[in-house]
Amino acid sequence: MQQNFQYITYGSTVSAESVGKLIDHSLQTLRTGAERPTPICIWGLHGIGKTELVRDLARERGCDLVYIAPAQFEEMGDLVGMPQIVHDTAKGAVTRFVAPEWVPTERGPGILLLDDINRADDRILRGLMQLLQNYELVSWSLPAHWLIVCTANPDGGDYSVTTLDEAMITRMLHVTMAFDVRAWARWAERAGIDARGIDFVLTYPELVNGRRTTPRSLVQFFQAIAQLENLEEHLPLVKMLGEASLDAETTQAFVNFINLRLDRLPTPEAILGEETFDAVAKRLDKLVNTEGVKRLDVLSVVVTRLTNHLTQRAAEATPEEMDRLQQFILLELLPNDMRLAMAQELVRSKKTSLQGLYRVQEIGQLLLGKM
Repeated sequence: MQQNFQYITYGSTVSAESVGKLIDHSLQTLRTGAERPTPICIWGLHGIGKTELVRDLARERGCDLVYIAPAQFEEMGDLVGMPQIVHDTAKGAVTRFVAPEWVPTERGPGILLLDDINRADDRILRGLMQLLQNYELVSWSLPAHWLIVCTANPDGGDYSVTTLDEAMITRMLHVTMAFDVRAWARWAERAGIDARGIDFVLTYPELVNGRRTTPRSLVQFFQAIAQLENLEEHLPLVKMLGEASLDAETTQAFVNFINLRLDRLPTPEAILGEETFDAVAKRLDKLVNTEGVKRLDVLSVVVTRLTNHLTQRAAEATPEEMDRLQQFILLELLPNDMRLAMAQELVRSKKTSLQGLYRVQEIGQLLLGKM
């Protein structure tokens, strides 16, 4: 279990999506030709996806990305480059630095990612101060359309990090990234993570707080089991893979998840693609109403997955899919507050097909507050 430390971080504590908006804001500043934006430092626990967030955002925004880990630098030459004696017409023989190979030369837009910056040696950190302040060092400068983004683990706990002093802290904008299960599920839907894994995390989000159970280690586990079609038939292997990646509590929870057959929740594709909706409705009823108890947590997982599937994919919903969606939203099984929340999120997506929910009388009245 995660120990209680007085972790030291900086800035607002927000989800990955909000961190992305902050980086987008700085990239937009670059595009307007204004002064260079202040470098950004993203704080957060290990395995939460800080580095992956920056990489994904750079790819999605069409930005170049240069990744370096300052903790790997042993000498200042790794940062500023190596001296070279050259002939200068006016001065004769002079010493000039040759920039390291990793230094960006393309115009951009681009992001220079200084990953785990506070794991670097204090001497390297002092060398980075000028770069963070002026986007340049004695030997080289970043091209005009580049943004510096750093990541850092919290101080004041069990992480092997170098404390940043005030002079270093005040050279950056700071934000702390926290795990948000709904934001993670939206990312996982886009990334094609195993559907059973998404269902599991949505069912037990409180487990993503351990020393070993992190978003990163969970994704590693889900990738390891992705080729196993029937998890129940391979339970010993699943358990071994779980214990290889996760803490014991999470592994046991996943085994229970399989034993309860929650790994067989209907997928969004099944809900939207069945020829007749009755089969889906009966399957849901059987899963949700077990031994006289209504499993609203299970129903919430199905609702979230279906909502994310429709809002995160590129394609609009077909007329046939809209018909299935309408039947799903109007299921008697759904509590009215869950029904309303789902409909509101779907119409807020701005997709033309999903806006059509307003034209369905019962759903339109619900959205307009008449029910």
